[in-house]
Amino acid sequence: MEKYQNETLPMEERIEDLISRLSVKEKAAQLLHRAEGIERLGIHPYNWWNETLHGVARAGTATVFPQCIGLGATFNTELVRRVADICSTEGRSKYNQSRKYGDYDIYKGLTYWTPNVNIFRDPRWGRGHETYGEDPYLTSRMGLAFVDGLQGHGRHLKSAACAKHFAVHSGPEALRHEFNADVSEKDLRETYLPAFRALVKEGNVEAVMGAYNRTNGEPCCGSKTLLKDILRDEWGFGGHVVSDCWAIRDIHESHRVTKTPEESAALALKNGCDLNCGCTYEHLMKAYQKGMITEADIDAALRRLLRTRFKLGMFDKSTEYDDIPYSVTACGEHRKVAVEAARQSMVLLKNNGILPLKNPTGTIGVIGPNAASREALLGNYNGTPKKFVTVLDGIEAEAEKHGMNVLYSVGCHLWRNKMSSLAENFDFDSEAMAVADNSDIIVLCMGLDATIEGEQGDAGNEFGSGDKHDLQYPKIQRRIIEKVTAAGKPVIFVSMTGSAMDMRFADEHCDAVIQAWYPGGEGGTAVAELIFGEFSPSGKLPVTFYRKSEDLPDFEDYSMKNRTYRYIESEPMYPFGYGLSYTHFEYEGGGDVEYGEIMEIPVTIRNTGDYDGYEKAQLYAEPINCRFTHPKWELKSYEAVYLKSGEEKTVRLKLRKQDLMLIDDDGKEYEHKGGFRLHVSGGQPDGRTVRLTGAKPVVYNLKTD
Repeated sequence: MEKYQNETLPMEERIEDLISRLSVKEKAAQLLHRAEGIERLGIHPYNWWNETLHGVARAGTATVFPQCIGLGATFNTELVRRVADICSTEGRSKYNQSRKYGDYDIYKGLTYWTPNVNIFRDPRWGRGHETYGEDPYLTSRMGLAFVDGLQGHGRHLKSAACAKHFAVHSGPEALRHEFNADVSEKDLRETYLPAFRALVKEGNVEAVMGAYNRTNGEPCCGSKTLLKDILRDEWGFGGHVVSDCWAIRDIHESHRVTKTPEESAALALKNGCDLNCGCTYEHLMKAYQKGMITEADIDAALRRLLRTRFKLGMFDKSTEYDDIPYSVTACGEHRKVAVEAARQSMVLLKNNGILPLKNPTGTIGVIGPNAASREALLGNYNGTPKKFVTVLDGIEAEAEKHGMNVLYSVGCHLWRNKMSSLAENFDFDSEAMAVADNSDIIVLCMGLDATIEGEQGDAGNEFGSGDKHDLQYPKIQRRIIEKVTAAGKPVIFVSMTGSAMDMRFADEHCDAVIQAWYPGGEGGTAVAELIFGEFSPSGKLPVTFYRKSEDLPDFEDYSMKNRTYRYIESEPMYPFGYGLSYTHFEYEGGGDVEYGEIMEIPVTIRNTGDYDGYEKAQLYAEPINCRFTHPKWELKSYEAVYLKSGEEKTVRLKLRKQDLMLIDDDGKEYEHKGGFRLHVSGGQPDGRTVRLTGAKPVVYNLKTD
């Protein structure tokens, strides 16, 4: 037995032994995402590229959970941790089987390039639905929960998580290979880095992925500032760094910071990018021969990569996860969790009393391109559900319980002017109106899907590279919405999108508005159950819904001025943290809080309504007498609390001194001595939220001097 095979030896000794047995060429070949096998040492090939954004992706059947923006809307950290644990369980199951059959292809490994903890700073960004929303604190807590669930707490890593895309990355998609994100030190430290910092320093995330763009002139995958000065030296990151796919090629082809592939490879490697997703590290040997890099540079990267593989147990005879059977994949228990996550992700934005349907009888008409759409359930970076339940499927199942009749029309294409190429424009107008006229109540199911809202290369049409030009629904959908609402029937509007939309017309003309996101393989069950009152909605918006596109700053401007709830200058349509319920919660508390490293803010919450359900309690900290530019208030704690009708609980919201540190105009962290007002309720303390919910927060005073 060689040293690297001896499980009784310290890991570092095993790693050094293995490195010593490799030639420089063999070492360099291990730094590509498709790492070659080394037969003489019994080392199998390994493809580092795998995905599990909201379920094991691109590898066949798996439980498909709500897209991450929907998980963010749950405001339930423990639920998200459970989701991630299921992802890693199914991932181990698939890994065990692929190895059994000698399959070492892409999407078969244990290194998952998730979570995406970029800040959803602009609702036009196509990939925003991969994130947990616009708030650094919410993003960090959700990201930490996902990392914890993926990596586990066993003798070996259950799987390896990756925080991406580092850093200052949120569109435009069409320019990402050449774009320079110019960002101030304040915005960098206050908004764009906190989630990454949390995952590194608190979550021990195993990997970090660099972004395509440049940040302040440096290509992110070869940035000394980001990868060496901040990530490794300041934060003490000990894991490995992987490039975004073919991003190192962009350094010379698009950013033009270097002139040749070997120069780009050398720049990235020397600044701390260990693994190349792509092919540019095929030029490492040429860079080595030209003296641009040393064998020690290659060894440093390989050492970090091997450490991850050793932690996963790839060089051990067995791990505690080897007996996870294939039968767990998309099993009933896992899919029940997915439906529960969908339930808690649903955000009720408006309700004039129509919901939940009371003594439902007669005919319900379902109209819209997303009603029977499987694509609209999935989001992107998704697996294949064992079972699909569309919104139409869910409504038919619920309606059958009540003896209701269901009529259906697609109404229109998602974005084209006609469904059939042989037809004239607006070919389903008459059917949609027939459904409307013959129904007692109408569910309008509109929105987008990942074919037009997503990543460059995966999405596109007139919307352009996956980004949205504005906040409007596609023109053909707006036309149907206007025609159907004019029929004079009660209308429930269900929006299936991964981002904020212009909801002014729906808010004015519809009786209820539901934001359903991309709710997962059986998400239609949750939508229907919400409508028929099987549960009380509890989702809260993880993003601001602006009133109109004109309220947005320039898409390419990375300043946080007038962006997100923390700096918005206009009144939003629906605020961050907002969402209605079928029941009513009263808060009792307030007073002075003693300052300390960890503070507990007690608040009593009472369910005074008729429904059992979750409340998502939120704490916002408002600095007092602050001499620097700062957010008016920020989310700093939250808790998902389940209360039966008539039940009350005293919840102790945890608040850390570290989370109250402010960032001055020079990007320096400081302890604010002017004190804080702490607002606790089911939403923000802003006037719009108070008007929409009819509830004011309880207020605590925190003296810090």
